[in-house]
Amino acid sequence: MNSPEPIVIWGAGAIGGTLGAYWTRAGIPVLLVDVVPEHVEACRTTGLAISGPIEEFRQVVPAVTPAELTGTYKRIVLAVKAGATEAALDALAPHLAEDGFVLSAQNGLNELAIARHVGEARTMGCFVNFGADWHGPGAILYGNRGAVVVGEIDGAMTPRALEMHKLMLLFEPDSILTGNIWGYLWGKLAYGAMLFATALTDDSMSANFADPKRLAVWLELGREVGAVAAARGVSSLGFGEFDPMVFAPGRPEYPQIAAIAWLADYTSKTAKTHSGIWRDLAVRKRKTEVDPQIGIIARLGREAGVPTPTIETLVKLIHEVEDGERPLSFDTLKVLIDQCNSASTIA
Repeated sequence: MNSPEPIVIWGAGAIGGTLGAYWTRAGIPVLLVDVVPEHVEACRTTGLAISGPIEEFRQVVPAVTPAELTGTYKRIVLAVKAGATEAALDALAPHLAEDGFVLSAQNGLNELAIARHVGEARTMGCFVNFGADWHGPGAILYGNRGAVVVGEIDGAMTPRALEMHKLMLLFEPDSILTGNIWGYLWGKLAYGAMLFATALTDDSMSANFADPKRLAVWLELGREVGAVAAARGVSSLGFGEFDPMVFAPGRPEYPQIAAIAWLADYTSKTAKTHSGIWRDLAVRKRKTEVDPQIGIIARLGREAGVPTPTIETLVKLIHEVEDGERPLSFDTLKVLIDQCNSASTIA
């Protein structure tokens, strides 16, 4: 009797590793694929250790490097950093069955790149907002539960979307199946742009959102993302009590301020005090996902004739920190604060 075909999870870091550990523990066949040999070896031998306030357990999960992978698969969950998407697609494409699909469990609008590479019919969207960090080979911190949403990029309710939703329910009982996955993805971009700005300092996410001196930055970033989303005809959807539509063009300021206050409270209740972006800059000393996650908003804005000066400056500042030209400090963030306050004064 043949065993069921495993779900391939390409990228066994914070998101992919957490999903893989939970699914395997639930009896779902999983095969992790990761470029870090030490992590692969730990996952398939001593096991992948999930730690944090949600629960702690260790789960052995079958794992291989891309060079070790053979065969084709119908279900591939792509969970690499956004900047590694193109390289991962080149490597996984030969292993994707003709009637298979790639589900993007990433941050940003990677579904656009996936659809260009393997076709829209073989692309599925996913919004993930749980907090997790890869701490080293075989070790992931699962810091807080968060929204998980699955949906076809054309909004159709298909059997495969229903299947992936059922699988996500094994990990997150409140997972959602949606006909508007783009709304969720754009909704998170508003929050994501703000998280990139919080990473310009060593302060926690919550401390950043709670500081009145920094409020103008969060408001301007939310408004710019909201303007580009509106220009593309997207109705953004949120998570928890965060409603990105408050940042849509022409909306009043008070609900926007209330949304930032909610983010300050929300981020104060997680073991993950800093964003993965901050970890890239401060701990792992590597490039962030700023171009594919945030830079793309400015590019789409230019195509739609929507100015995004705050986003463009944010991308520039992140690159300067990556290149060692600026430190992680309040003074670096203050460049954005001054620009946003100046814009508000002019407006």
